[in-house]
Amino acid sequence: RTGVKVAVIDRTGKFVDHATIYPHEPQRQWNESMLTLAQLCIKHRIELVAIGNGTASRETEKLVNDLMKLKPDLKLTKAIVSEAGASVYSASEFAAKEFPNLDVSIRGAVSIARRLQDPLGELVKVPPASIGVGQYQHDLNQYELARALDATVEDCVNAVGVDLNTASAPLLARVSGIGESLAQNIVAHRDANGPFPTRDKLKDVPRLGPKAFEQCAGFLRIRDGDNPLDASGVHPESYPVVKKILETTKSDIKVLIGDSKTLKTLNPAKFADERFGVPTVTDIIKELEKPGRDPRPEFKTATFQEGVEKITDLKPGMILEATVTNVAAFGAFADIGVHQDGLIHISAMSEKRINDPREVVKPGQVVKVKVLDVDVPRNRISLTLRLSDPLPPKGEKRTSARPPAAARMTTREEKPAGGGAFAAAMAKAVERRKGA
Repeated sequence: RTGVKVAVIDRTGKFVDHATIYPHEPQRQWNESMLTLAQLCIKHRIELVAIGNGTASRETEKLVNDLMKLKPDLKLTKAIVSEAGASVYSASEFAAKEFPNLDVSIRGAVSIARRLQDPLGELVKVPPASIGVGQYQHDLNQYELARALDATVEDCVNAVGVDLNTASAPLLARVSGIGESLAQNIVAHRDANGPFPTRDKLKDVPRLGPKAFEQCAGFLRIRDGDNPLDASGVHPESYPVVKKILETTKSDIKVLIGDSKTLKTLNPAKFADERFGVPTVTDIIKELEKPGRDPRPEFKTATFQEGVEKITDLKPGMILEATVTNVAAFGAFADIGVHQDGLIHISAMSEKRINDPREVVKPGQVVKVKVLDVDVPRNRISLTLRLSDPLPPKGEKRTSARPPAAARMTTREEKPAGGGAFAAAMAKAVERRKGA
Protein backbone atom coordinates (compact mmCIF):
# COMPACT_ATOMS: atom_id res chain seq x y z
CA ARG A 1 0.00 0.00 0.00
CA THR A 2 2.76 2.47 0.90
CA GLY A 3 4.92 1.39 -2.05
CA VAL A 4 8.28 -0.29 -2.51
CA LYS A 5 11.18 1.90 -1.39
CA VAL A 6 14.15 1.94 -3.78
CA ALA A 7 17.61 3.21 -2.78
CA VAL A 8 20.70 3.44 -5.01
CA ILE A 9 24.25 3.20 -3.65
CA ASP A 10 27.59 3.36 -5.48
CA ARG A 11 30.56 0.97 -5.31
CA THR A 12 31.77 2.46 -2.01
CA GLY A 13 28.34 2.26 -0.36
CA LYS A 14 27.61 5.97 -0.75
CA PHE A 15 23.90 6.81 -1.10
CA VAL A 16 23.20 8.49 -4.46
CA ASP A 17 19.47 8.28 -5.32
CA HIS A 18 16.08 6.96 -4.23
CA ALA A 19 12.52 6.45 -5.47
CA THR A 20 9.22 4.89 -4.42
CA ILE A 21 7.34 2.59 -6.80
CA TYR A 22 3.83 1.08 -6.52
CA PRO A 23 3.80 -2.22 -8.46
CA HIS A 24 1.53 -4.11 -6.04
CA GLU A 25 -1.99 -3.78 -4.64
CA PRO A 26 -3.91 -1.49 -4.59
CA GLN A 27 -2.18 0.77 -7.20
CA ARG A 28 -0.78 -2.07 -9.40
CA GLN A 29 1.50 0.27 -11.40
CA TRP A 30 3.58 -2.63 -12.74
CA ASN A 31 4.80 -1.13 -16.02
CA GLU A 32 5.41 2.32 -14.51
CA SER A 33 7.46 0.70 -11.71
CA MET A 34 9.53 -1.26 -14.22
CA LEU A 35 10.20 1.94 -16.18
CA THR A 36 11.37 3.75 -13.03
CA LEU A 37 13.72 0.88 -12.15
CA ALA A 38 15.09 0.76 -15.71
CA GLN A 39 15.76 4.52 -15.66
CA LEU A 40 17.63 4.25 -12.34
CA CYS A 41 19.66 1.28 -13.63
CA ILE A 42 20.69 3.14 -16.80
CA LYS A 43 21.38 6.44 -15.02
CA HIS A 44 23.59 4.91 -12.29
CA ARG A 45 24.90 1.86 -14.20
CA ILE A 46 23.43 -0.55 -11.67
CA GLU A 47 24.84 -4.09 -11.63
CA LEU A 48 23.26 -5.62 -8.54
CA VAL A 49 19.74 -5.52 -7.06
CA ALA A 50 19.14 -6.36 -3.38
CA ILE A 51 15.55 -7.27 -2.45
CA GLY A 52 14.54 -7.33 1.22
CA ASN A 53 12.89 -10.56 2.36
CA GLY A 54 9.95 -8.80 4.05
CA THR A 55 6.44 -8.00 2.83
CA ALA A 56 5.86 -8.59 -0.93
CA SER A 57 9.45 -9.82 -1.32
CA ARG A 58 8.70 -12.53 -3.89
CA GLU A 59 6.32 -10.27 -5.79
CA THR A 60 9.04 -7.61 -6.01
CA GLU A 61 11.53 -10.28 -7.10
CA LYS A 62 9.11 -11.10 -9.97
CA LEU A 63 9.16 -7.40 -10.97
CA VAL A 64 12.98 -7.47 -11.16
CA ASN A 65 12.82 -10.77 -13.07
CA ASP A 66 10.50 -9.18 -15.64
CA LEU A 67 12.88 -6.21 -15.96
CA MET A 68 15.85 -8.56 -16.48
CA LYS A 69 13.97 -10.41 -19.24
CA LEU A 70 12.81 -7.17 -20.88
CA LYS A 71 16.22 -5.44 -20.69
CA PRO A 72 18.94 -8.15 -20.82
CA ASP A 73 21.46 -5.48 -21.90
CA LEU A 74 21.38 -4.11 -18.32
CA LYS A 75 23.14 -7.33 -17.18
CA LEU A 76 21.52 -7.21 -13.75
CA THR A 77 22.06 -9.70 -10.93
CA LYS A 78 19.53 -9.97 -8.10
CA ALA A 79 19.62 -11.42 -4.59
CA ILE A 80 17.15 -11.61 -1.72
CA VAL A 81 18.64 -10.19 1.48
CA SER A 82 17.59 -10.65 5.11
CA GLU A 83 15.94 -7.54 6.55
CA ALA A 84 16.66 -8.61 10.15
CA GLY A 85 17.61 -5.52 12.16
CA ALA A 86 17.21 -3.05 9.25
CA SER A 87 14.33 -1.26 11.00
CA VAL A 88 16.39 -1.03 14.21
CA TYR A 89 19.25 0.62 12.28
CA SER A 90 16.97 2.96 10.29
CA ALA A 91 15.45 4.40 13.49
CA SER A 92 18.81 4.60 15.32
CA GLU A 93 20.67 7.75 16.28
CA PHE A 94 23.55 6.75 13.99
CA ALA A 95 21.23 6.46 10.94
CA ALA A 96 19.70 9.84 11.80
CA LYS A 97 23.19 11.41 11.81
CA GLU A 98 24.18 9.60 8.61
CA PHE A 99 20.98 10.46 6.69
CA PRO A 100 19.27 13.36 8.50
CA ASN A 101 17.12 14.30 5.50
CA LEU A 102 15.97 10.79 4.53
CA ASP A 103 12.76 9.04 5.52
CA VAL A 104 13.20 6.09 7.91
CA SER A 105 11.99 3.60 5.25
CA ILE A 106 14.58 4.86 2.72
CA ARG A 107 17.32 4.48 5.35
CA GLY A 108 16.19 0.85 5.71
CA ALA A 109 16.49 0.36 1.93
CA VAL A 110 20.04 1.79 2.00
CA SER A 111 20.91 -0.64 4.80
CA ILE A 112 19.57 -3.62 2.80
CA ALA A 113 21.62 -2.57 -0.25
CA ARG A 114 24.78 -2.13 1.81
CA ARG A 115 24.43 -5.43 3.64
CA LEU A 116 24.50 -7.24 0.28
CA GLN A 117 27.54 -5.23 -0.79
CA ASP A 118 29.44 -5.49 2.50
CA PRO A 119 27.45 -7.42 5.15
CA LEU A 120 30.06 -7.08 7.89
CA GLY A 121 30.38 -3.32 7.45
CA GLU A 122 26.61 -2.84 7.72
CA LEU A 123 25.59 -5.41 10.32
CA VAL A 124 27.99 -4.01 12.94
CA LYS A 125 25.67 -0.96 13.08
CA VAL A 126 22.87 -3.19 14.42
CA PRO A 127 22.89 -4.44 18.05
CA PRO A 128 23.57 -8.20 17.73
CA ALA A 129 20.52 -9.08 19.86
CA SER A 130 18.29 -7.29 17.30
CA ILE A 131 19.32 -9.51 14.39
CA GLY A 132 17.04 -12.23 15.75
CA VAL A 133 19.24 -15.31 15.52
CA GLY A 134 19.04 -16.39 19.17
CA GLN A 135 16.45 -17.94 21.45
CA TYR A 136 15.85 -17.14 25.12
CA GLN A 137 18.05 -14.03 24.82
CA HIS A 138 15.72 -11.97 27.05
CA ASP A 139 16.06 -14.51 29.86
CA LEU A 140 19.85 -14.25 30.01
CA ASN A 141 21.95 -11.80 31.99
CA GLN A 142 21.86 -8.84 29.57
CA TYR A 143 25.28 -7.49 30.54
CA GLU A 144 26.98 -10.87 30.02
CA LEU A 145 25.05 -11.48 26.78
CA ALA A 146 26.02 -8.06 25.37
CA ARG A 147 29.66 -8.63 26.33
CA ALA A 148 29.76 -12.08 24.70
CA LEU A 149 28.06 -10.86 21.52
CA ASP A 150 30.35 -7.83 21.27
CA ALA A 151 33.42 -10.06 21.66
CA THR A 152 32.16 -12.34 18.85
CA VAL A 153 31.56 -9.36 16.53
CA GLU A 154 35.01 -7.98 17.34
CA ASP A 155 36.65 -11.35 16.60
CA CYS A 156 34.81 -11.50 13.29
CA VAL A 157 35.84 -7.97 12.25
CA ASN A 158 39.48 -8.63 13.16
CA ALA A 159 39.52 -11.96 11.29
CA VAL A 160 38.21 -10.38 8.07
CA GLY A 161 40.10 -7.07 8.28
CA VAL A 162 38.83 -3.54 7.61
CA ASP A 163 39.47 -1.18 4.70
CA LEU A 164 40.81 1.92 6.45
CA ASN A 165 39.73 4.31 3.69
CA THR A 166 36.09 3.21 3.36
CA ALA A 167 35.13 1.84 6.80
CA SER A 168 32.44 3.62 8.81
CA ALA A 169 32.97 4.70 12.42
CA PRO A 170 30.87 1.80 13.86
CA LEU A 171 32.98 -0.72 11.93
CA LEU A 172 36.30 0.88 12.94
CA ALA A 173 35.12 0.94 16.57
CA ARG A 174 35.03 -2.89 16.52
CA VAL A 175 38.75 -3.17 15.64
CA SER A 176 41.10 -4.09 18.50
CA GLY A 177 42.64 -0.99 20.06
CA ILE A 178 40.07 1.43 18.56
CA GLY A 179 37.05 2.60 20.54
CA GLU A 180 34.15 4.83 19.52
CA SER A 181 35.96 8.14 20.07
CA LEU A 182 39.11 7.03 18.19
CA ALA A 183 36.96 5.72 15.34
CA GLN A 184 35.28 9.13 15.06
CA ASN A 185 38.72 10.81 15.06
CA ILE A 186 39.95 8.53 12.23
CA VAL A 187 36.88 9.28 10.08
CA ALA A 188 37.16 13.02 10.79
CA HIS A 189 40.87 12.98 9.85
CA ARG A 190 40.06 11.03 6.66
CA ASP A 191 37.30 13.48 5.71
CA ALA A 192 39.60 16.46 6.29
CA ASN A 193 42.80 15.12 4.69
CA GLY A 194 41.64 12.52 2.19
CA PRO A 195 42.41 8.77 2.12
CA PHE A 196 45.31 7.40 4.17
CA PRO A 197 48.25 6.66 1.80
CA THR A 198 49.94 4.34 4.36
CA ARG A 199 49.16 2.74 7.70
CA ASP A 200 51.90 4.85 9.25
CA LYS A 201 49.82 7.99 8.63
CA LEU A 202 47.40 6.69 11.28
CA LYS A 203 49.85 8.09 13.82
CA ASP A 204 48.75 11.60 12.72
CA VAL A 205 45.23 10.97 14.05
CA PRO A 206 44.64 12.87 17.31
CA ARG A 207 44.79 10.69 20.45
CA LEU A 208 45.91 7.57 18.54
CA GLY A 209 49.07 6.67 20.44
CA PRO A 210 51.78 4.02 19.85
CA LYS A 211 49.95 1.35 21.87
CA ALA A 212 46.66 1.80 19.98
CA PHE A 213 48.59 1.75 16.67
CA GLU A 214 50.35 -1.48 17.67
CA GLN A 215 47.00 -3.13 18.49
CA CYS A 216 44.98 -2.02 15.47
CA ALA A 217 47.39 -1.66 12.52
CA GLY A 218 47.49 -5.35 11.57
CA PHE A 219 43.70 -5.48 11.15
CA LEU A 220 43.49 -2.42 8.89
CA ARG A 221 43.96 -2.61 5.11
CA ILE A 222 44.81 0.08 2.55
CA ARG A 223 44.06 -0.93 -1.04
CA ASP A 224 46.19 0.70 -3.77
CA GLY A 225 48.27 2.60 -1.18
CA ASP A 226 51.91 3.64 -1.30
CA ASN A 227 53.09 0.39 0.34
CA PRO A 228 51.70 -2.90 -1.10
CA LEU A 229 52.18 -4.54 2.32
CA ASP A 230 49.50 -2.24 3.76
CA ALA A 231 46.88 -4.25 1.83
CA SER A 232 47.95 -7.46 3.61
CA GLY A 233 47.58 -8.82 7.13
CA VAL A 234 51.31 -8.31 7.82
CA HIS A 235 51.71 -5.96 10.80
CA PRO A 236 53.91 -2.87 10.19
CA GLU A 237 56.25 -3.98 13.02
CA SER A 238 56.96 -7.14 10.94
CA TYR A 239 58.00 -5.23 7.82
CA PRO A 240 61.74 -5.74 8.67
CA VAL A 241 61.20 -9.52 8.23
CA VAL A 242 59.76 -8.89 4.76
CA LYS A 243 62.78 -6.68 4.01
CA LYS A 244 65.09 -9.61 4.89
CA ILE A 245 63.08 -11.93 2.63
CA LEU A 246 63.36 -9.41 -0.24
CA GLU A 247 67.15 -9.17 0.22
CA THR A 248 67.50 -12.96 0.23
CA THR A 249 65.30 -13.52 -2.83
CA LYS A 250 66.69 -10.42 -4.59
CA SER A 251 63.11 -9.52 -5.46
CA ASP A 252 60.80 -6.52 -5.48
CA ILE A 253 57.81 -6.49 -3.10
CA LYS A 254 55.31 -6.11 -5.97
CA VAL A 255 56.81 -9.19 -7.64
CA LEU A 256 57.13 -11.26 -4.46
CA ILE A 257 53.55 -10.77 -3.24
CA GLY A 258 51.49 -13.65 -4.56
CA ASP A 259 54.56 -15.53 -5.90
CA SER A 260 53.76 -18.89 -4.24
CA LYS A 261 56.51 -20.74 -6.11
CA THR A 262 59.29 -18.60 -4.61
CA LEU A 263 57.72 -18.21 -1.16
CA LYS A 264 57.24 -21.98 -0.70
CA THR A 265 61.00 -22.53 -1.11
CA LEU A 266 61.79 -20.26 1.86
CA ASN A 267 62.83 -21.68 5.24
CA PRO A 268 61.12 -19.62 8.02
CA ALA A 269 63.87 -20.47 10.53
CA LYS A 270 66.36 -18.57 8.36
CA PHE A 271 64.51 -15.28 8.97
CA ALA A 272 63.61 -15.80 12.64
CA ASP A 273 65.38 -13.86 15.38
CA GLU A 274 64.86 -12.93 19.05
CA ARG A 275 61.94 -10.65 18.18
CA PHE A 276 60.22 -12.68 15.46
CA GLY A 277 59.96 -16.43 16.05
CA VAL A 278 59.44 -19.18 13.46
CA PRO A 279 55.61 -19.24 13.86
CA THR A 280 55.44 -15.47 13.18
CA VAL A 281 57.69 -15.73 10.11
CA THR A 282 55.62 -18.70 8.84
CA ASP A 283 52.45 -16.60 9.15
CA ILE A 284 54.11 -13.70 7.30
CA ILE A 285 55.13 -15.96 4.40
CA LYS A 286 51.59 -17.43 4.21
CA GLU A 287 50.12 -13.91 4.13
CA LEU A 288 52.50 -12.89 1.33
CA GLU A 289 51.30 -15.90 -0.69
CA LYS A 290 47.67 -14.76 -0.46
CA PRO A 291 47.73 -11.09 0.59
CA GLY A 292 44.46 -9.71 1.95
CA ARG A 293 42.72 -13.08 1.54
CA ASP A 294 39.12 -12.88 2.74
CA PRO A 295 38.56 -15.79 5.16
CA ARG A 296 34.80 -15.72 4.57
CA PRO A 297 33.34 -18.48 2.37
CA GLU A 298 32.10 -17.75 -1.15
CA PHE A 299 28.83 -15.78 -1.17
CA LYS A 300 25.84 -17.95 -2.10
CA THR A 301 22.10 -17.41 -2.12
CA ALA A 302 19.26 -19.87 -2.40
CA THR A 303 17.38 -19.90 -5.72
CA PHE A 304 13.70 -19.91 -4.79
CA GLN A 305 11.36 -21.86 -7.06
CA GLU A 306 9.17 -19.82 -9.39
CA GLY A 307 5.48 -20.09 -8.62
CA VAL A 308 6.14 -20.88 -4.95
CA GLU A 309 5.46 -17.54 -3.26
CA LYS A 310 2.86 -18.30 -0.56
CA ILE A 311 2.42 -21.11 1.93
CA THR A 312 -0.62 -22.28 -0.08
CA ASP A 313 1.68 -22.88 -3.10
CA LEU A 314 3.58 -25.58 -1.17
CA LYS A 315 2.85 -29.26 -1.69
CA PRO A 316 4.28 -32.20 0.30
CA GLY A 317 7.10 -33.86 -1.63
CA MET A 318 8.47 -30.64 -3.21
CA ILE A 319 12.29 -30.40 -3.31
CA LEU A 320 13.37 -26.77 -2.76
CA GLU A 321 16.48 -24.71 -2.09
CA ALA A 322 16.44 -22.96 1.28
CA THR A 323 18.57 -20.66 3.43
CA VAL A 324 19.00 -21.61 7.09
CA THR A 325 17.85 -18.61 9.14
CA ASN A 326 18.15 -19.87 12.71
CA VAL A 327 19.48 -22.90 14.57
CA ALA A 328 18.00 -24.00 17.90
CA ALA A 329 18.45 -27.02 20.18
CA PHE A 330 15.51 -28.87 18.60
CA GLY A 331 16.28 -28.17 14.93
CA ALA A 332 16.69 -25.38 12.39
CA PHE A 333 14.45 -22.90 10.61
CA ALA A 334 14.85 -22.35 6.87
CA ASP A 335 13.58 -19.70 4.46
CA ILE A 336 12.04 -21.29 1.33
CA GLY A 337 10.66 -18.00 -0.06
CA VAL A 338 7.07 -18.06 1.24
CA HIS A 339 7.30 -15.46 4.07
CA GLN A 340 7.11 -18.26 6.65
CA ASP A 341 10.18 -20.22 7.69
CA GLY A 342 9.90 -24.00 7.72
CA LEU A 343 11.15 -26.19 10.57
CA ILE A 344 13.75 -28.91 9.98
CA HIS A 345 13.46 -31.02 13.13
CA ILE A 346 16.70 -32.44 14.56
CA SER A 347 15.37 -35.93 13.79
CA ALA A 348 15.10 -35.03 10.07
CA MET A 349 18.63 -33.70 9.63
CA SER A 350 20.85 -36.72 9.28
CA GLU A 351 20.78 -40.47 8.71
CA LYS A 352 22.72 -40.92 11.96
CA ARG A 353 21.75 -39.64 15.40
CA ILE A 354 23.03 -36.15 16.22
CA ASN A 355 23.03 -34.26 19.53
CA ASP A 356 23.18 -30.73 18.17
CA PRO A 357 21.76 -29.34 14.88
CA ARG A 358 24.92 -27.24 14.56
CA GLU A 359 26.77 -30.44 13.65
CA VAL A 360 24.86 -30.36 10.34
CA VAL A 361 23.81 -26.76 9.54
CA LYS A 362 24.62 -23.16 10.43
CA PRO A 363 22.79 -19.84 9.85
CA GLY A 364 23.16 -18.54 6.29
CA GLN A 365 23.88 -21.98 4.81
CA VAL A 366 22.10 -22.87 1.56
CA VAL A 367 20.57 -26.37 1.71
CA LYS A 368 18.19 -28.58 -0.29
CA VAL A 369 15.04 -29.56 1.60
CA LYS A 370 11.98 -31.69 1.03
CA VAL A 371 8.52 -30.49 2.13
CA LEU A 372 7.03 -33.13 4.46
CA ASP A 373 3.89 -31.40 5.67
CA VAL A 374 2.11 -28.05 5.29
CA ASP A 375 -0.35 -26.85 7.95
CA VAL A 376 -1.91 -23.75 6.35
CA PRO A 377 -4.37 -22.84 9.17
CA ARG A 378 -1.56 -22.82 11.75
CA ASN A 379 1.04 -21.42 9.33
CA ARG A 380 3.50 -24.28 9.90
CA ILE A 381 5.80 -26.03 7.46
CA SER A 382 7.70 -29.26 8.17
CA LEU A 383 10.90 -29.88 6.17
CA THR A 384 13.60 -32.54 6.02
CA LEU A 385 17.20 -32.58 4.83
CA ARG A 386 16.86 -36.30 4.06
CA LEU A 387 15.43 -36.08 0.56
CA SER A 388 14.61 -39.80 0.52
CA ASP A 389 12.28 -39.52 3.55
CA PRO A 390 8.74 -40.81 2.80
CA LEU A 391 5.81 -38.44 3.22
CA PRO A 392 3.60 -38.99 6.29
CA PRO A 393 0.31 -40.85 5.56
CA LYS A 394 -2.53 -38.54 4.53
CA GLY A 395 -4.26 -37.06 7.56
CA GLU A 396 -1.33 -37.82 9.88
CA LYS A 397 0.61 -34.76 11.00
CA ARG A 398 4.38 -34.81 11.43
CA THR A 399 5.32 -34.10 15.04
CA SER A 400 8.29 -32.09 13.77
CA ALA A 401 5.91 -29.55 12.18
CA ARG A 402 5.56 -27.98 15.60
CA PRO A 403 8.51 -26.84 17.75
CA PRO A 404 8.69 -28.39 21.24
CA ALA A 405 7.69 -26.49 24.36
CA ALA A 406 11.21 -25.06 24.65
CA ALA A 407 10.63 -22.95 21.55
CA ARG A 408 7.36 -21.53 22.84
CA MET A 409 8.31 -20.84 26.49
CA THR A 410 4.74 -19.89 27.41
CA THR A 411 5.22 -20.23 31.18
CA ARG A 412 8.05 -19.75 33.59
CA GLU A 413 7.90 -23.41 34.60
CA GLU A 414 8.61 -24.74 31.07
CA LYS A 415 12.25 -25.59 30.56
CA PRO A 416 14.08 -25.75 27.23
CA ALA A 417 14.42 -29.19 25.72
CA GLY A 418 17.55 -30.51 24.04
CA GLY A 419 21.19 -29.48 24.27
CA GLY A 420 23.09 -26.44 23.08
CA ALA A 421 24.68 -23.50 24.87
CA PHE A 422 21.60 -21.27 24.71
CA ALA A 423 19.36 -24.03 26.09
CA ALA A 424 21.75 -24.66 29.00
CA ALA A 425 21.99 -20.95 29.77
CA MET A 426 18.21 -20.68 29.65
CA ALA A 427 17.80 -23.56 32.10
CA LYS A 428 20.11 -21.76 34.54
CA ALA A 429 18.18 -18.51 34.06
CA VAL A 430 14.88 -20.27 34.85
CA GLU A 431 16.39 -21.84 38.00
CA ARG A 432 17.67 -18.42 39.15
CA ARG A 433 14.19 -16.96 38.63
CA LYS A 434 12.61 -19.70 40.74
CA GLY A 435 15.17 -19.11 43.49
CA ALA A 436 14.36 -15.37 43.39
